[in-house]
Amino acid sequence: MWTQENRCHYDRGHLRYPSDLTDEEWAAVAPEIPPAKPGGNKRTVDIRNVLNGLMYLLSTGCQWDAIPKDLPPKSTVRDYFDRWSDDRTLERIHHTLYMKCRELAGREVSPTAAVIDSQSVKSAEKGGYALIRTGMTPGKRSKGRSGISSSIPRG
Repeated sequence: MWTQENRCHYDRGHLRYPSDLTDEEWAAVAPEIPPAKPGGNKRTVDIRNVLNGLMYLLSTGCQWDAIPKDLPPKSTVRDYFDRWSDDRTLERIHHTLYMKCRELAGREVSPTAAVIDSQSVKSAEKGGYALIRTGMTPGKRSKGRSGISSSIPRG
């Protein structure tokens, strides 16, 4: 239920965009972001701002070209998105936030139960997409008549 203290805690009006990370949120995810690679140029971009750009994209569903000008350029945000997807940084951030949500809800950090329905079991038995050889499967043709039809009866 919304109380005055809850409203204050979840108010995002002081942020530039509602999707921007608060200081508390940034403190939770910052340790998961890898440092700059050694030996290269120093990192000149504000990583928190890059993550704010990604959060803006995710929350608004906008196109890459529609990233506001006060966030890093789309090429920078896209580069970090690709890099963090490849090295699983985004997955680690998600896992960290997932565990924190479970803790706040008073649950154990890792779930102790799972639900498997019969449809999931059937698809798992087949092996999923890895065993489907689409490149080697011949195309199927219709067994019906030609696609050309005529309303004039043949005599």
